[in-house]
Amino acid sequence: MTTAPRPAPTLKPLRGVRVLSLALNLPGPAAFMRLRTMGATCVKAEPPAPRGGSGDPMGQYNPTAYATLHAGIKVVSMDLKSEKGQATLHKELARTDVLLTSFRPSALHKLGLGWQGLRKRYPALSMVAIVGAPGARAEEPGHDLTYLADAGLVTGLDLPATLFADMSGAIMASEAVLQAVLAQKTSGKGSFQEVALSDAATWLALPRTWGLTLPTGAIGGAHAGYRVYACKDGRVAVAALEPHFAAALCAAAGVPVTDFRALFQPEVHTAIAAFVRGKTRQQLDKLAAENDIPLHTLA
Repeated sequence: MTTAPRPAPTLKPLRGVRVLSLALNLPGPAAFMRLRTMGATCVKAEPPAPRGGSGDPMGQYNPTAYATLHAGIKVVSMDLKSEKGQATLHKELARTDVLLTSFRPSALHKLGLGWQGLRKRYPALSMVAIVGAPGARAEEPGHDLTYLADAGLVTGLDLPATLFADMSGAIMASEAVLQAVLAQKTSGKGSFQEVALSDAATWLALPRTWGLTLPTGAIGGAHAGYRVYACKDGRVAVAALEPHFAAALCAAAGVPVTDFRALFQPEVHTAIAAFVRGKTRQQLDKLAAENDIPLHTLA
């Protein structure tokens, strides 16, 4: 009798690494979520709350999100504009491996947290600075929506479905922390890395710049097997892109096609739309399971 293999242990590459965050709102705390799962000891400093509670705006306008983002995170109140707060900060920095920030460069300098000064005082400390835009543009005001718009990812009047730049920026920031720790182990010295949310948006926009997700692209609506269609009681997201999936879709819909290129013809779009429109979500789910068609029904 063979026994099932044991699940692989969860990797903790940042075990023993201490990260201090001064980053508020979403990108910094979202990066902290990832760092904590990788084993880092995460400490977050927040400004004193005006009326109690959280000093992070996220804790005031969405307590549920704040609670999720900060599960397992040690949060301390720290007024960085006061002598006491500065003393507490530098006590923390003396035992910190990586500092995570999301201030504009001018604000960091006002707080005495410019990289050159920190590097002299704490040679082994690394710093990951989340900014809106890179380099000289780091002082420009902006948010997720403006960075997505600049990258060409706001295509109508509807708001994007989620905060793509913030969340992808959080991933880039957690990668930067990993890179800083690896470099420190090699050189024994700290390093500085800037993570721009506009760069994160530009990275997400690459498929669009290549033409893949433009209306004329295969996954932008031009391919009849990769679209969102209306059905009897909702919608269905169809992702039958590869030839064998597309062939299965067309066979199920009774649409004769001779080759892959036929999926780009208007009459094939019309035929599949008419077929799907006559089916319920339950019928489409059954059809997908029986014919190995990648689709997902939506209310």
